[in-house]
Amino acid sequence: MSGEPEWDFEGEVLVRRRRVGPLDNAAYVVACPRTGEAVLIDAADEADRLVQAVGDLHLVAILETHGHADHWQALAPVHDHFQQAWVGAHSDDLGMFPPPPPGHHLTHGEEVHFGDCRLTVLHTPGHTPGSVCFLGPGMVFTGDTLFPGGPGATRPPLGDFPTILRSIRTHLMALSDGTLVYPGHGDSTTIGEERSRFGDWEARAGQAD
Repeated sequence: MSGEPEWDFEGEVLVRRRRVGPLDNAAYVVACPRTGEAVLIDAADEADRLVQAVGDLHLVAILETHGHADHWQALAPVHDHFQQAWVGAHSDDLGMFPPPPPGHHLTHGEEVHFGDCRLTVLHTPGHTPGSVCFLGPGMVFTGDTLFPGGPGATRPPLGDFPTILRSIRTHLMALSDGTLVYPGHGDSTTIGEERSRFGDWEARAGQAD
């Protein structure tokens, strides 16, 4: 699509965001500036645009934040195009993917390396049992765990509101205020912005007990 920025962020890593599909999913190409190795976070939709977003970078992995279908609609065609890339998701969500499910089972604390760069896997259940975030230098890719304004949806049977709050409190609110938050839909935010609102969500949970 014409008019899309070359990079949405340039620093220790390069970040290219593409907003795709009817639910305004955000897919991210995260690349090493020196080597051109990259990962794709959430092959959500519009496979042709995601293939173009990767371009001539060397795609190492396709990382899925969770198993809801709007986050993997383009997974099969994108993986067909980049067959050298491995596909990763947390084992607790594997049953939500069509066959064959992702072959690499992401674990909490695992480091995903691409060139000189790395992302660290954070297991953040609550939106789904196998929801994960990916922590990079000064940024975190939160999938549907944290958005501008608060936590993601926690529809049963897979979602659980106290669990997502605990995940956010433990793994995301521990990050510095300036950490950029790249969610699975819509606009970015910062941990500082969300910290100022998070107490209201925890109070709401307390009232529901």
